[in-house]
Amino acid sequence: MQHSHDVRAELREPALALRALIPDVLRGYVELSRAAMAPGELSVATKELLALVIAVTRECDGCIVSHTRSAVRAGVTRQAVAEAVGVAIMMNGGPATVFGPRALRAFDEALEDAARATPAS
Repeated sequence: MQHSHDVRAELREPALALRALIPDVLRGYVELSRAAMAPGELSVATKELLALVIAVTRECDGCIVSHTRSAVRAGVTRQAVAEAVGVAIMMNGGPATVFGPRALRAFDEALEDAARATPAS
């Protein structure tokens, strides 16, 4: 996987173009995502870890980037990401040993971005 910033930049324009062509579909997807990720019996952090593990299993760099950023916002720790990736490796085998490290690197990049955005005390 490229650097997470590169993945986001690569997908930005095509995603905007697609949204212009099928706005109702993407609006529906956004509503589905909001409903699925809303806090409930499972915390947002847990849901982001689930989404991240599925992204690793599906080998989707864009989803990995998105859900690592959201995991950082939800307060997920690096250790929690590593343990979740361990479950993905157990369930998915070899491909997860490639996409799991990508997820950890994307998480680290998201942490760095969050730290830069937060004013020092």
